[in-house]
Parts: sequence; C-alpha cells; structure tokens
Amino acid sequence: MRDAHAIRSRRPGLSVGALIIAGVVLVAIGAAGAWLQRDAPGRSAQPRTEFTASNPPAGLPIALTTGRHLHWSRCTSPPTARRSYDCAVTKAPLDYRKPDGRTIDVALIRRKAAGPNARRIGSLVLHFGGPGVSGVSGLPEYLDQYKPLLDRYDLVSFDPRGVGATIPVRCGKTADDTGYDGADARAEHSGAHLPYIGTSHTARALDLMRYLLGDERLHYFGVSYGTALGAVYAHLYPSHVGRLVLEASVDPTEDLNEEQLSQVKAVQAAFDRFAAHCAARISHCPNGEGPEEAARRMACLSDRLEIEPAPAGGGRNLDADDLAYTVSDYLDLGTDGWSPLAKAQRVLGPHRRRHVRRPADRTARPRPRLYPNPNPSCPGRPRPDATIG
Repeated sequence: MRDAHAIRSRRPGLSVGALIIAGVVLVAIGAAGAWLQRDAPGRSAQPRTEFTASNPPAGLPIALTTGRHLHWSRCTSPPTARRSYDCAVTKAPLDYRKPDGRTIDVALIRRKAAGPNARRIGSLVLHFGGPGVSGVSGLPEYLDQYKPLLDRYDLVSFDPRGVGATIPVRCGKTADDTGYDGADARAEHSGAHLPYIGTSHTARALDLMRYLLGDERLHYFGVSYGTALGAVYAHLYPSHVGRLVLEASVDPTEDLNEEQLSQVKAVQAAFDRFAAHCAARISHCPNGEGPEEAARRMACLSDRLEIEPAPAGGGRNLDADDLAYTVSDYLDLGTDGWSPLAKAQRVLGPHRRRHVRRPADRTARPRPRLYPNPNPSCPGRPRPDATIG
C-alpha cells in the first residue's frame, strides 16, 4: 500500500473539515455501545493497574522492546498540556528496513483514564488528521470531544514523524520559520529524513507504541488522514488490531486533486441540504428560498468579505477564505451546526457590528468552494475601487 502523503486533513477532531462523513468503521470485540458507556465521573480510589503486553513488534532489536517502558512526566509544552497531561518520548528506528541502525525520538502525550480502575480497557490512541497535525498539541485542544472515553481509556496521541517534536520537517530559512521556502530549502534542512517520513513508517511506530503502552491490541481512533493511517496499520498488523474507529474515511487510491474534488462535492451537498432546511424550518433564514438562492447570497457575501473582512474577535478578521472554512466547519457538525450557521450568517449581514464566532476546530486544508463565481450584481456589493468606511 502506498504512503498517503497527498491526503490532507479537512480539520482535526470528531468532525474534520470538508464533510466527507463517509462512515464509521468499527473493528471491535463487542458492540460500540459497550465501550462508549459512561459511569459517574471521578477518579477511582483503587490503585492504578499498569498493563504489560507480551507481543512486541516483530523484527525490532530487543534494545527497543525488551524491558522498555514509557517514562511519563508532566508535560512542559504546549502550555495547554501543563496540567493534567503526561508526556513521554520513545525511541524508534529511523529506517525500519535497518532496525538496528539510527533511531529517532517519537513524542507522545497522555491523559489518564478517569473511570474506575477495574473498568479500564487500556490506551486509546488518537490521530487527528493531516498529514502534518501534531497529536501532542491536538489532544489538549480537542479533548472535550473525547471526554466520555476517559471512563475506560487512557487517551494517547503523538507527533508523527515530520511533525512537532518528532524529526520535524523544516522548510523555512531558519529553525523558527514555519513558512515554506520551496523544495530546495526543505531538501537542505530536512532532506536526510524525508525518505523515512510516510504512512507505513508511522504505522510501524504505532505498533511499537502499542506494545510500550502495554496493550496486546491497538485501540485506535483515526480522523480524516488518520483513517488512512489506521487502515495501513490494520493491513500490516491484522492480529494486533483491537477496537478501531475510522471516521470520515478517505480513499487512498485518490491523488491530491481527486481527493480535494471529492471534499468540495461533499461540502456543496451538505450546504445544499442546510439551505433547504433553513428555508423551510429556520425563522428569518438568511439564505432565501432554497439552495440556488443560498449559493448566490453566499457568493455575494464572500465577494464582500474579500474587500472588507469582518471582525472575528481577538483582533482577527474574517475574510472570504475564512468564510469558506467556517461554513464547512459548521456543516461538519451535521444538523447540530445548521442553526448556529444561520445565526452566524445573520451576524454577517450588511451592518456587521458583532464578532463572528467560528467553531473551535480548524487547521490548514484546501479551501472548499461553496458557491459559483461571484455575481457582480450582488445587492450592496462594493465596487473593487470603492473606499470602505
């Protein structure tokens, strides 16, 4: 199976960006309801049981497996993880074809299970999408979406190789530069690592993490690109698969252009469903009488924000690109996002005086096109040469 470098996250979290909620795959022992079951919150007074696995990944030197444990300590970064989270680093081969050769450090983060010790199943490893999304930063940022799972699991995430604290790829001119200065800069600063950054390498690191976490089988929750990683893991280690959730699965046979086109089509279909519902059920719907009118109005709004961005709080502004991301983020919430999306559209009316609130989850991804090319006859559309007061 090829590496999935071309796949891009729509956004991390339970609902990720361009609305392809293609399905949830459960490879589990027992029903999904059993492991989502909740008890009263609060930590158990019983001593915590530390699990030990007896099936190390095949082909790795004993120096990386036998007698090794993850040494967890209080996280020092990111700032959101300095309370209630533990961090650790483990060694993994740089090149799995030469497992006795050079090693790299893989950064992990954990939030311990909060339920009774007797009910704890083990660790649930979360991957929030990408490629290029840090799990160490992502777990504290998106924890609220996964809190019910703390009843029975330690929630664990990690920085995949090339990201964050795990041999990060550098494409800028300086170490602190997060910009992209071209392929030459990337090759100069990170060229030695590039051949070893990919889905299959990350999947092999996942199996080493599983063993060091003490689980005989990997329990895994993958979002967007994380579904591709989970599928590769299941292909490589079918006997080590535990409870596996692949949310919004991507098609690994698509190239980048095909994958982006699929996302855009899905966002447009979701927007049309929202527009039809808004016209029929939401009072003071800002979209008019249905999807066609809604698309025209959205194009006009985008055209206006391109010239005069709206305040979004914290000194930020919301422009046309932000609008596309924000609308798709609300649509990602399913029907729960329809009412707040209509409200946000009303806030963005001709007399924009209030701040526009965006859903919390967002990362870099292709800009979805939610509407046709802007109509120059939009009511109230400022001329490109107009002065905005």
